[in-house]
Amino acid sequence: MKPDPRHIHISEFNYPLPDECIAKFPLPVRDQSKLLVYRHGGVTEDRFTSLPDYVPAGSLMVFNNTKVIQARLHFRKETGALIEVFCLEPMEPNDYALNFQQTEHAAWLCMIGNLKKWKGGSLRREMTVKGRPLTLTAERGECRGTSHWVDFRWDNAEVTFADILEVFGELPIPPYLNRETQESDKTTYQTVYSKVKGSVAAPTAGLHFTPRVLDALRTKGVDLEELTLHVGAGTFKPVKSEEIEGHEMHTEYISVSRGTIDQLIAHDGQAIAVGTTSVRTLESLYHIGVMLLKNPDATGEELHVRQWQPYEMPEEAPTSVAALTAVRDYLDHHGMETLHTHTQIIIAPGYDYRIVKAMVTNFHQPQSTLLLLVSAFVHGDWHTIYDYALAHGFRFLSYGDSSLLIP
Repeated sequence: MKPDPRHIHISEFNYPLPDECIAKFPLPVRDQSKLLVYRHGGVTEDRFTSLPDYVPAGSLMVFNNTKVIQARLHFRKETGALIEVFCLEPMEPNDYALNFQQTEHAAWLCMIGNLKKWKGGSLRREMTVKGRPLTLTAERGECRGTSHWVDFRWDNAEVTFADILEVFGELPIPPYLNRETQESDKTTYQTVYSKVKGSVAAPTAGLHFTPRVLDALRTKGVDLEELTLHVGAGTFKPVKSEEIEGHEMHTEYISVSRGTIDQLIAHDGQAIAVGTTSVRTLESLYHIGVMLLKNPDATGEELHVRQWQPYEMPEEAPTSVAALTAVRDYLDHHGMETLHTHTQIIIAPGYDYRIVKAMVTNFHQPQSTLLLLVSAFVHGDWHTIYDYALAHGFRFLSYGDSSLLIP
Protein backbone atom coordinates (compact mmCIF):
# COMPACT_ATOMS: atom_id res chain seq x y z
CA MET A 1 0.00 0.00 0.00
CA LYS A 2 1.27 3.48 -0.89
CA PRO A 3 2.20 5.93 1.87
CA ASP A 4 -0.40 8.64 2.45
CA PRO A 5 0.93 11.86 0.88
CA ARG A 6 -0.95 13.90 3.47
CA HIS A 7 1.62 12.85 6.07
CA ILE A 8 4.71 13.85 4.09
CA HIS A 9 6.95 16.12 6.17
CA ILE A 10 7.88 19.20 4.16
CA SER A 11 11.23 19.33 6.01
CA GLU A 12 12.29 16.34 3.89
CA PHE A 13 12.21 18.65 0.86
CA ASN A 14 14.72 21.20 2.07
CA TYR A 15 18.10 21.98 0.52
CA PRO A 16 20.60 24.84 0.94
CA LEU A 17 20.01 27.59 -1.65
CA PRO A 18 22.66 30.32 -1.41
CA ASP A 19 21.48 33.77 -2.52
CA GLU A 20 24.16 33.88 -5.23
CA CYS A 21 22.48 30.87 -6.92
CA ILE A 22 19.19 32.77 -7.37
CA ALA A 23 19.03 34.49 -10.77
CA LYS A 24 17.99 38.10 -10.15
CA PHE A 25 17.81 38.90 -13.88
CA PRO A 26 17.41 36.79 -17.02
CA LEU A 27 20.22 36.13 -19.47
CA PRO A 28 20.44 38.59 -22.40
CA VAL A 29 19.36 35.81 -24.81
CA ARG A 30 16.62 33.55 -23.40
CA ASP A 31 17.61 30.30 -25.07
CA GLN A 32 21.26 30.48 -23.96
CA SER A 33 20.34 29.28 -20.49
CA LYS A 34 21.76 25.97 -19.30
CA LEU A 35 19.67 22.83 -19.68
CA LEU A 36 19.97 19.97 -17.21
CA VAL A 37 18.82 16.71 -18.79
CA TYR A 38 17.64 14.00 -16.37
CA ARG A 39 16.97 10.70 -18.15
CA HIS A 40 16.15 7.50 -16.29
CA GLY A 41 18.31 8.46 -13.30
CA GLY A 42 21.28 9.91 -15.22
CA VAL A 43 22.16 13.61 -15.44
CA THR A 44 23.89 15.53 -18.25
CA GLU A 45 23.89 19.20 -19.22
CA ASP A 46 23.57 21.23 -22.41
CA ARG A 47 22.28 24.60 -23.69
CA PHE A 48 18.55 25.23 -23.97
CA THR A 49 18.88 25.70 -27.75
CA SER A 50 19.62 21.96 -27.88
CA LEU A 51 16.25 21.02 -26.33
CA PRO A 52 14.84 19.77 -29.68
CA ASP A 53 17.64 17.17 -29.81
CA TYR A 54 16.14 15.46 -26.76
CA VAL A 55 12.47 15.53 -27.83
CA PRO A 56 11.38 12.59 -30.01
CA ALA A 57 9.72 13.37 -33.35
CA GLY A 58 5.98 12.78 -33.15
CA SER A 59 5.78 13.94 -29.52
CA LEU A 60 3.20 16.42 -28.28
CA MET A 61 4.54 19.37 -26.30
CA VAL A 62 2.03 21.47 -24.33
CA PHE A 63 2.57 25.12 -23.33
CA ASN A 64 0.70 27.47 -20.97
CA ASN A 65 -0.15 30.61 -22.97
CA THR A 66 -1.19 32.74 -19.99
CA LYS A 67 -0.02 36.35 -19.93
CA VAL A 68 1.13 38.13 -16.76
CA ILE A 69 -0.96 41.20 -15.96
CA GLN A 70 0.37 44.38 -14.38
CA ALA A 71 -1.55 43.52 -11.25
CA ARG A 72 0.03 45.83 -8.65
CA LEU A 73 -1.73 49.16 -8.16
CA HIS A 74 -0.32 51.88 -5.90
CA PHE A 75 -2.38 54.59 -4.19
CA ARG A 76 -1.08 57.36 -1.97
CA LYS A 77 -3.36 58.56 0.82
CA GLU A 78 -3.65 62.22 1.77
CA THR A 79 -1.60 61.35 4.86
CA GLY A 80 1.24 60.28 2.54
CA ALA A 81 0.88 56.54 3.28
CA LEU A 82 1.45 54.32 0.24
CA ILE A 83 -1.09 51.51 -0.16
CA GLU A 84 -0.45 48.62 -2.58
CA VAL A 85 -3.48 46.81 -4.00
CA PHE A 86 -2.46 43.55 -5.68
CA CYS A 87 -5.20 42.11 -7.93
CA LEU A 88 -5.38 38.33 -7.50
CA GLU A 89 -8.56 37.17 -9.21
CA PRO A 90 -11.68 38.77 -10.69
CA MET A 91 -14.84 38.71 -8.59
CA GLU A 92 -17.44 40.84 -10.40
CA PRO A 93 -17.66 39.74 -13.11
CA ASN A 94 -15.65 36.64 -12.19
CA ASP A 95 -14.61 35.86 -15.76
CA TYR A 96 -11.14 37.25 -16.61
CA ALA A 97 -11.94 38.35 -20.16
CA LEU A 98 -15.23 40.02 -19.16
CA ASN A 99 -13.65 41.75 -16.18
CA PHE A 100 -10.82 43.23 -18.26
CA GLN A 101 -13.42 44.68 -20.65
CA GLN A 102 -15.44 46.33 -17.87
CA THR A 103 -15.94 50.08 -17.99
CA GLU A 104 -16.58 52.23 -14.89
CA HIS A 105 -16.60 49.33 -12.36
CA ALA A 106 -14.78 46.07 -11.65
CA ALA A 107 -14.33 44.07 -8.44
CA TRP A 108 -11.29 41.91 -7.60
CA LEU A 109 -10.00 39.82 -4.74
CA CYS A 110 -6.82 41.62 -3.71
CA MET A 111 -3.91 41.41 -1.32
CA ILE A 112 -3.30 44.75 0.35
CA GLY A 113 0.09 46.07 1.34
CA ASN A 114 0.23 48.51 4.30
CA LEU A 115 -3.33 47.44 5.21
CA LYS A 116 -3.11 48.98 8.69
CA LYS A 117 -2.94 52.45 7.11
CA TRP A 118 -6.16 51.85 5.13
CA LYS A 119 -8.76 51.95 7.90
CA GLY A 120 -11.67 52.73 5.58
CA GLY A 121 -12.96 55.07 2.93
CA SER A 122 -11.93 55.21 -0.70
CA LEU A 123 -8.45 55.45 -2.16
CA ARG A 124 -8.19 57.81 -5.14
CA ARG A 125 -5.78 58.34 -7.96
CA GLU A 126 -5.93 60.80 -10.84
CA MET A 127 -4.51 59.48 -14.09
CA THR A 128 -4.53 59.84 -17.84
CA VAL A 129 -5.36 56.72 -19.86
CA LYS A 130 -5.42 56.74 -23.66
CA GLY A 131 -5.21 60.53 -23.54
CA ARG A 132 -8.30 60.74 -21.30
CA PRO A 133 -8.14 62.07 -17.71
CA LEU A 134 -9.96 60.01 -15.11
CA THR A 135 -10.18 59.37 -11.38
CA LEU A 136 -9.80 55.77 -10.20
CA THR A 137 -11.16 54.90 -6.75
CA ALA A 138 -10.73 51.72 -4.72
CA GLU A 139 -13.07 50.73 -1.92
CA ARG A 140 -12.32 47.85 0.40
CA GLY A 141 -14.98 45.22 1.02
CA GLU A 142 -15.13 42.03 3.05
CA CYS A 143 -12.05 40.14 4.15
CA ARG A 144 -11.59 36.67 2.64
CA GLY A 145 -8.72 34.87 4.34
CA THR A 146 -5.59 36.94 3.71
CA SER A 147 -7.25 38.93 0.90
CA HIS A 148 -10.01 41.52 0.51
CA TRP A 149 -12.80 42.23 -1.95
CA VAL A 150 -11.99 45.57 -3.63
CA ASP A 151 -14.37 47.60 -5.81
CA PHE A 152 -12.67 49.74 -8.44
CA ARG A 153 -14.59 52.61 -10.04
CA TRP A 154 -13.57 55.18 -12.62
CA ASP A 155 -15.38 58.03 -14.31
CA ASN A 156 -14.75 57.38 -17.97
CA ALA A 157 -16.87 54.90 -19.94
CA GLU A 158 -14.33 54.88 -22.80
CA VAL A 159 -11.65 53.22 -20.67
CA THR A 160 -11.59 49.50 -19.72
CA PHE A 161 -10.07 47.97 -16.60
CA ALA A 162 -7.46 46.35 -18.87
CA ASP A 163 -6.50 49.84 -20.11
CA ILE A 164 -6.06 51.02 -16.52
CA LEU A 165 -3.85 48.07 -15.55
CA GLU A 166 -1.77 48.54 -18.70
CA VAL A 167 -1.00 52.17 -17.84
CA PHE A 168 -1.26 52.29 -14.05
CA GLY A 169 -0.34 48.76 -12.99
CA GLU A 170 3.07 47.33 -12.19
CA LEU A 171 4.26 43.87 -13.19
CA PRO A 172 4.49 41.64 -10.09
CA ILE A 173 7.89 39.96 -10.26
CA PRO A 174 8.51 37.22 -7.65
CA PRO A 175 9.09 38.42 -4.06
CA TYR A 176 12.27 36.32 -3.70
CA LEU A 177 14.09 38.46 -6.29
CA ASN A 178 14.24 41.17 -3.62
CA ARG A 179 14.27 44.03 -6.11
CA GLU A 180 11.95 46.54 -7.72
CA THR A 181 10.25 45.75 -11.03
CA GLN A 182 12.17 47.23 -13.95
CA GLU A 183 10.93 48.29 -17.37
CA SER A 184 12.79 45.34 -18.94
CA ASP A 185 10.72 42.87 -16.86
CA LYS A 186 7.64 43.80 -18.92
CA THR A 187 9.25 41.87 -21.77
CA THR A 188 11.53 39.35 -20.08
CA TYR A 189 8.89 38.16 -17.55
CA GLN A 190 6.51 37.11 -20.35
CA THR A 191 6.84 34.03 -22.54
CA VAL A 192 7.19 34.77 -26.27
CA TYR A 193 3.87 32.92 -26.82
CA SER A 194 1.86 34.58 -24.01
CA LYS A 195 -1.66 35.53 -25.13
CA VAL A 196 -4.40 35.22 -22.51
CA LYS A 197 -4.22 37.86 -19.76
CA GLY A 198 -4.75 36.71 -16.19
CA SER A 199 -1.59 35.56 -14.36
CA VAL A 200 0.15 37.35 -11.52
CA ALA A 201 3.25 35.20 -12.01
CA ALA A 202 4.87 33.88 -15.18
CA PRO A 203 4.88 30.20 -16.14
CA THR A 204 8.65 30.43 -15.91
CA ALA A 205 9.67 27.22 -17.71
CA GLY A 206 8.38 28.91 -20.85
CA LEU A 207 10.69 31.92 -20.48
CA HIS A 208 13.54 29.99 -22.15
CA PHE A 209 11.70 29.45 -25.43
CA THR A 210 12.49 31.62 -28.45
CA PRO A 211 10.98 31.55 -31.95
CA ARG A 212 14.05 29.65 -33.19
CA VAL A 213 13.65 26.89 -30.56
CA LEU A 214 9.93 26.62 -31.33
CA ASP A 215 10.69 26.46 -35.07
CA ALA A 216 13.34 23.77 -34.48
CA LEU A 217 10.78 21.68 -32.56
CA ARG A 218 8.24 22.01 -35.38
CA THR A 219 10.87 21.16 -38.00
CA LYS A 220 11.71 18.01 -36.06
CA GLY A 221 8.07 16.94 -36.19
CA VAL A 222 7.05 17.80 -32.62
CA ASP A 223 3.41 18.92 -32.30
CA LEU A 224 2.92 22.05 -30.18
CA GLU A 225 -0.33 22.78 -28.35
CA GLU A 226 -1.44 25.42 -25.86
CA LEU A 227 -3.73 25.61 -22.84
CA THR A 228 -4.27 28.24 -20.16
CA LEU A 229 -3.72 28.19 -16.41
CA HIS A 230 -3.70 31.61 -14.77
CA VAL A 231 -0.96 31.51 -12.15
CA GLY A 232 -2.03 33.01 -8.81
CA ALA A 233 0.08 34.50 -6.03
CA GLY A 234 -0.52 31.25 -4.15
CA THR A 235 2.22 29.68 -6.28
CA PHE A 236 4.68 31.48 -3.96
CA LYS A 237 2.81 30.49 -0.79
CA PRO A 238 5.27 28.59 1.41
CA VAL A 239 4.25 25.34 3.08
CA LYS A 240 4.16 26.33 6.74
CA SER A 241 2.59 23.19 8.18
CA GLU A 242 4.86 20.35 9.28
CA GLU A 243 2.87 17.83 7.25
CA ILE A 244 1.48 18.82 3.85
CA GLU A 245 -2.02 17.84 4.96
CA GLY A 246 -2.10 21.23 6.69
CA HIS A 247 -1.32 23.16 3.49
CA GLU A 248 -4.28 24.46 1.51
CA MET A 249 -3.59 24.67 -2.22
CA HIS A 250 -4.74 27.83 -3.98
CA THR A 251 -7.47 27.57 -6.63
CA GLU A 252 -6.33 28.15 -10.21
CA TYR A 253 -8.40 28.93 -13.30
CA ILE A 254 -7.79 26.59 -16.25
CA SER A 255 -8.99 26.63 -19.84
CA VAL A 256 -8.42 23.89 -22.43
CA SER A 257 -9.73 23.92 -26.01
CA ARG A 258 -11.38 20.97 -27.71
CA GLY A 259 -8.56 21.06 -30.30
CA THR A 260 -5.94 20.50 -27.60
CA ILE A 261 -7.97 17.61 -26.18
CA ASP A 262 -8.20 16.10 -29.68
CA GLN A 263 -4.41 16.32 -30.02
CA LEU A 264 -3.90 14.67 -26.62
CA ILE A 265 -6.18 11.80 -27.63
CA ALA A 266 -4.35 11.49 -30.97
CA HIS A 267 -1.08 11.19 -29.03
CA ASP A 268 -2.42 8.31 -26.93
CA GLY A 269 -3.13 10.58 -23.97
CA GLN A 270 0.55 11.47 -23.46
CA ALA A 271 2.37 14.80 -23.53
CA ILE A 272 5.54 16.65 -22.65
CA ALA A 273 4.54 19.50 -20.35
CA VAL A 274 6.31 22.85 -20.43
CA GLY A 275 6.22 24.00 -16.82
CA THR A 276 4.51 22.89 -13.64
CA THR A 277 1.41 24.94 -14.58
CA SER A 278 0.94 22.85 -17.73
CA VAL A 279 1.54 19.75 -15.59
CA ARG A 280 -1.21 20.73 -13.15
CA THR A 281 -3.62 21.52 -15.98
CA LEU A 282 -3.00 18.29 -17.90
CA GLU A 283 -3.23 16.11 -14.82
CA SER A 284 -6.37 17.95 -13.66
CA LEU A 285 -7.85 17.28 -17.09
CA TYR A 286 -7.45 13.55 -16.47
CA HIS A 287 -9.27 13.75 -13.12
CA ILE A 288 -12.07 15.84 -14.68
CA GLY A 289 -12.46 13.04 -17.22
CA VAL A 290 -12.67 10.47 -14.43
CA MET A 291 -15.46 12.51 -12.80
CA LEU A 292 -17.32 12.65 -16.12
CA LEU A 293 -16.99 8.90 -16.63
CA LYS A 294 -18.75 8.45 -13.28
CA ASN A 295 -21.26 11.23 -13.85
CA PRO A 296 -21.65 12.45 -17.47
CA ASP A 297 -24.29 14.97 -16.30
CA ALA A 298 -21.92 16.81 -13.94
CA THR A 299 -22.26 20.61 -14.02
CA GLY A 300 -19.42 23.10 -14.37
CA GLU A 301 -18.94 23.63 -10.63
CA GLU A 302 -18.80 19.86 -10.02
CA LEU A 303 -15.81 19.63 -12.36
CA HIS A 304 -13.57 21.57 -9.95
CA VAL A 305 -10.61 19.33 -9.00
CA ARG A 306 -10.23 19.17 -5.23
CA GLN A 307 -6.80 19.10 -3.59
CA TRP A 308 -6.73 15.44 -2.50
CA GLN A 309 -9.13 14.03 -5.07
CA PRO A 310 -6.41 12.30 -7.18
CA TYR A 311 -5.42 10.17 -4.18
CA GLU A 312 -8.92 8.72 -3.83
CA MET A 313 -8.72 6.83 -7.13
CA PRO A 314 -9.92 3.23 -7.42
CA GLU A 315 -7.31 0.54 -8.11
CA GLU A 316 -8.59 0.11 -11.67
CA ALA A 317 -8.12 3.65 -12.90
CA PRO A 318 -9.41 4.63 -16.37
CA THR A 319 -6.84 5.16 -19.12
CA SER A 320 -5.86 8.70 -20.03
CA VAL A 321 -7.51 8.31 -23.45
CA ALA A 322 -10.80 7.19 -21.83
CA ALA A 323 -10.74 10.17 -19.45
CA LEU A 324 -9.89 12.66 -22.20
CA THR A 325 -12.59 11.22 -24.46
CA ALA A 326 -15.12 11.78 -21.66
CA VAL A 327 -14.08 15.46 -21.52
CA ARG A 328 -14.42 15.78 -25.31
CA ASP A 329 -17.86 14.14 -25.20
CA TYR A 330 -18.90 16.56 -22.45
CA LEU A 331 -17.88 19.55 -24.58
CA ASP A 332 -19.71 18.15 -27.61
CA HIS A 333 -22.83 17.43 -25.58
CA HIS A 334 -22.92 21.04 -24.33
CA GLY A 335 -21.88 22.62 -27.64
CA MET A 336 -18.69 24.03 -26.09
CA GLU A 337 -15.37 24.61 -27.81
CA THR A 338 -13.42 25.16 -24.58
CA LEU A 339 -13.47 23.69 -21.08
CA HIS A 340 -13.32 26.41 -18.39
CA THR A 341 -12.94 25.25 -14.78
CA HIS A 342 -10.75 25.41 -11.68
CA THR A 343 -8.25 23.14 -9.99
CA GLN A 344 -6.75 22.84 -6.52
CA ILE A 345 -4.67 19.78 -7.36
CA ILE A 346 -1.60 19.09 -5.22
CA ILE A 347 0.91 16.75 -6.82
CA ALA A 348 3.13 15.11 -4.23
CA PRO A 349 5.01 11.81 -3.81
CA GLY A 350 2.41 9.06 -4.06
CA TYR A 351 0.74 10.71 -7.06
CA ASP A 352 0.44 8.62 -10.24
CA TYR A 353 1.07 10.73 -13.34
CA ARG A 354 -1.52 9.97 -16.04
CA ILE A 355 -0.76 12.24 -19.02
CA VAL A 356 2.62 13.93 -18.49
CA LYS A 357 5.51 11.71 -19.65
CA ALA A 358 8.29 14.34 -19.68
CA MET A 359 8.58 17.83 -18.24
CA VAL A 360 10.49 21.05 -18.90
CA THR A 361 10.85 23.01 -15.66
CA ASN A 362 13.06 25.44 -13.74
CA PHE A 363 14.67 24.86 -10.32
CA HIS A 364 12.22 25.50 -7.49
CA GLN A 365 12.36 26.83 -3.96
CA PRO A 366 13.17 24.53 -1.02
CA GLN A 367 10.11 23.19 0.83
CA SER A 368 7.73 24.25 -1.96
CA THR A 369 4.77 22.39 -3.47
CA LEU A 370 6.59 22.62 -6.83
CA LEU A 371 9.47 20.60 -5.45
CA LEU A 372 6.94 18.00 -4.23
CA LEU A 373 5.57 17.86 -7.80
CA VAL A 374 9.06 17.28 -9.25
CA SER A 375 9.85 14.62 -6.63
CA ALA A 376 6.65 12.75 -7.47
CA PHE A 377 7.62 12.83 -11.16
CA VAL A 378 11.18 11.49 -10.71
CA HIS A 379 10.13 8.90 -8.10
CA GLY A 380 11.87 10.67 -5.21
CA ASP A 381 15.17 11.24 -7.04
CA TRP A 382 15.05 15.05 -6.86
CA HIS A 383 18.28 15.25 -4.80
CA THR A 384 20.26 13.85 -7.76
CA ILE A 385 18.99 16.71 -9.93
CA TYR A 386 19.36 19.52 -7.40
CA ASP A 387 22.76 18.39 -6.09
CA TYR A 388 24.09 18.37 -9.66
CA ALA A 389 22.60 21.80 -10.42
CA LEU A 390 24.06 23.37 -7.27
CA ALA A 391 27.49 21.81 -7.90
CA HIS A 392 27.61 22.88 -11.56
CA GLY A 393 26.69 26.55 -11.37
CA PHE A 394 23.06 26.36 -12.49
CA ARG A 395 20.93 29.46 -11.85
CA PHE A 396 17.80 28.91 -9.75
CA LEU A 397 14.16 30.06 -9.62
CA SER A 398 12.10 32.20 -12.03
CA TYR A 399 14.88 33.75 -14.13
CA GLY A 400 17.17 30.77 -13.70
CA ASP A 401 18.16 27.82 -15.87
CA SER A 402 16.02 24.95 -17.12
CA SER A 403 15.76 21.18 -16.90
CA LEU A 404 14.21 18.42 -19.00
CA LEU A 405 13.00 15.56 -16.83
CA ILE A 406 12.38 12.12 -18.32
CA PRO A 407 11.79 9.59 -15.52
